Amino acid sequence: MNEHRDGDRGSGDQQPPPICRILARPYFKSSQIVNVTYVWRNLSVKRFILLLFVLSLLSIFYYTKHLNSSLPGFLLRKRTYLKPSIQCSHLNRRPQMHILEHNHRSSARLRIDPKVLVLVETMYSRLGREIAELLVHNRIKYRSDVVTKSLPVLTNLDKGKFGVIVFENFNKYLHMDKWNRELLDKYCREYGVGIVGFIPRTDQRIIQPLRGFPLLARTRQQLKDATLNAVSPVLRLTRAGETVWGPLPGDDWCTLESNHSSYEPLEWARNNSYSEETNEVQALLTTVMQDRGDYDGIQRIIFGSGLRFWLHRLLFLDSLSYLSHGQLSINLDRLILIDVDDIFVGEKGTRLRPDDVLALLETQDRLKKMVPGFKFNLGYSGKYFHHGTEEENLGDDLILEHVKNFTWFTHMWNHQQPHLYHNQTLLETDMYQNKKFAKDYGIPTDCGYSIAPHHSGVYPVHEPLYSAWKRVWGIKVTSTEEYPHLRPARLRRGFVHRGIMVLPRQTCGLFTHTIFIERYPGGRVKLDESIQGGELFQSIVYNPINVFMSHMSNYGNDRLALYTFESVMKFLQCWTNLRLSSAPPLQLAQKYFQMFPEEIDPVWGNPCDDPRHLKIWTRKSCDQLPRFLVIGPQKTGTTALYSFLSMHPNISSNLPSPETFEEIQFFNGKNYYKGLEWYMDFFPVVNSTSTQFLFEKSATYFDGESVPKRAHALLPSAKLITILISPAKRAYSWYQHIRSHGDSIALNYTFQEVITANDTSPKHLRDLRNRCLNPGKYAQHLERWLSFYTPQQLHIIDGDQLRTNPVHVMDQLQKFLKISPAFDYSSHLKYDPKKKFFCLLLNGTSVKCLGKSKGRLYKSMDEKSYKFLQRYYLSHNTALVKLLKRLGSQPVPQWLKDDLSDTSPT
Repeated sequence: MNEHRDGDRGSGDQQPPPICRILARPYFKSSQIVNVTYVWRNLSVKRFILLLFVLSLLSIFYYTKHLNSSLPGFLLRKRTYLKPSIQCSHLNRRPQMHILEHNHRSSARLRIDPKVLVLVETMYSRLGREIAELLVHNRIKYRSDVVTKSLPVLTNLDKGKFGVIVFENFNKYLHMDKWNRELLDKYCREYGVGIVGFIPRTDQRIIQPLRGFPLLARTRQQLKDATLNAVSPVLRLTRAGETVWGPLPGDDWCTLESNHSSYEPLEWARNNSYSEETNEVQALLTTVMQDRGDYDGIQRIIFGSGLRFWLHRLLFLDSLSYLSHGQLSINLDRLILIDVDDIFVGEKGTRLRPDDVLALLETQDRLKKMVPGFKFNLGYSGKYFHHGTEEENLGDDLILEHVKNFTWFTHMWNHQQPHLYHNQTLLETDMYQNKKFAKDYGIPTDCGYSIAPHHSGVYPVHEPLYSAWKRVWGIKVTSTEEYPHLRPARLRRGFVHRGIMVLPRQTCGLFTHTIFIERYPGGRVKLDESIQGGELFQSIVYNPINVFMSHMSNYGNDRLALYTFESVMKFLQCWTNLRLSSAPPLQLAQKYFQMFPEEIDPVWGNPCDDPRHLKIWTRKSCDQLPRFLVIGPQKTGTTALYSFLSMHPNISSNLPSPETFEEIQFFNGKNYYKGLEWYMDFFPVVNSTSTQFLFEKSATYFDGESVPKRAHALLPSAKLITILISPAKRAYSWYQHIRSHGDSIALNYTFQEVITANDTSPKHLRDLRNRCLNPGKYAQHLERWLSFYTPQQLHIIDGDQLRTNPVHVMDQLQKFLKISPAFDYSSHLKYDPKKKFFCLLLNGTSVKCLGKSKGRLYKSMDEKSYKFLQRYYLSHNTALVKLLKRLGSQPVPQWLKDDLSDTSPT
């Protein structure tokens, strides 16, 4: 035993004893007092280290057993809390109210529309796309045109169509031909319109004057340390006083110089090529220049670089506001809600401990000073309460001890996705369990707000979820990132369905699995980029209502959420004049739809076009939607076409509606609010490999203002079929049709009285006139459809030919639809001399004609009414001729030529 205890390192045949023998060997008598010196003398270094390792391992196992935690979760647990490092002079001052000199509103009578004209080099240029995306994100109306030899029309009567002109390449403005330059400058002076220009990047470092201006440009420079001119009247959103330290993005900056009083720097920077070791004072170089208009009467703001630098995005928005005299100013109020999802859901070892809960409360107190009214909004699934370690369960208890310090919203009891519940009773049972849990633990149940796990059921809509929410919880508000799609975030919008307001939710960059900074994609550098001028910062700048979703695990572990939100709020205060505040979800939703009432109506998309939507969609059927639509208009022969199409063995129509018969009338009326699943129930399930074509016919679609947008959102690849006849004859036929159906107003007025009604006529008569005449403005309605669909998706049928030669029309239609093999209509259609139109020939013998209401005989239209309608539709028919020639799909029909001539009706 002594040789083992002495640890003779020279004996090569000596092997360390097994660990069990080391632990069992009686080194000490029970009566001895053992000290470190004795151990050191009687154990070899190797054995001593081995003993320490074993004791440490036993301690770990004992500690983990005491905590009732699994070893891997415990070993992975790290406590590397990040501290916000954002510092600026404004953070040490009391919050200031928005000062008046930042208000660009003019008291003068402005004659400009709040719209931006963006002149780009190509429709695919990078900076042009960035400008357009920034305008879309801030809901600023704009028109984008490629710079050509001719300018777009700038005025409408005595009003300017654009409040600001933006040149993606300022050189295009400087080198415009004399005619267009004088025309544009005259417009800007007369209507008080300003110009924003971006100096393009170059491959050479040159010094050159800007043509026609007392300005000198230095190109291809590397810069650092950007600062703003604090006294510039342009600044409104952007707060001056700080410096963006370090190199600025890119090596192709242009700086501007001028000694004319009209020019004032808006942003400065320093040359990055100077050595830091020298004590030489570096000159401030102007990177953004304001032209006050003293030189030639036109105000301009010229950027020496594009929008890659985050500060330029703010300055661009301020430039639009300033140059449009406040017409294009964005609201500076920002409402913020931070949802903490699944406050009790998480694996052992990753959940909140008591110290995490205290940190949550402390950070909330600091955020309240920056965001008045702020509280974290906690969501809960009660089934997972007390599912952590002993310490984490204490964290759960501490959260409930402070239940009044937070706001709360309900999740699902077992965190299951709602779309997986096909039985509404089971869905409600789950909700009632969570409600019981809330009542048992004193959690408020009347907030009227809820979130669905993984966005399931909110969009694409799962109807049982909305019904159960209202029935069990009285839910009035929810939110999602998925409408209309997750990406791009700038397009996220809200909608209202079944009386529940759906707010758009923004992305903060944290997800369930991003709990340690070293595992964050890109690490702390990438997270700080998002906070300091990047995606998270810009989300709050661009969106007046911000709903963020983070997860419970983001508040434990490395506490990334606490760091992220506190840092971005500080950065916002340093660099913007935004007024931050918070409010309960119901108030946020009411405010949102007051600001954007046009978003109340939903626009249903096809879940099959988005893999994310397909995963959280109930239906999972991608072959139950029409491939083409017969869009009308009314009284042009759409019912006859419907019957002809229904004969085709490879074409299937929708099932009949008990209210509107063969027409579903989904896209243009109240049926649209019944949702996508209601619409799809009218169509049979077709195998994806089948050659069967589904279609729908609703004649009222043609002139519906919202129909093209709605139809394209759901059926972007669908083909469109419309039938056109003389708009005068169509109006007269429609009038006779509603009279035959007992319309009381039409029965009380002659056709002449209806079509000649004016603004002084009774409202019911004016409404009847509009319903009668508006569908005949064919070019206007077709242009609306063509703003969503391509000309290749549109097929126009001459209604007179459909009546006199339907076989030819149907053959052409089959070619358009690319249906093969072609159906022989010549053996299935037969002319009825009594009805005076073609009827269906069934089984080769029996004839089936349309109902009694079709082919009805009535007195011909009087010549006076026809002449009136000729004049009324003259401009519309002329526009139709131009449209047909532009499309080049078919010759101008004879009825159109007749309507444009002086011939009388036949």
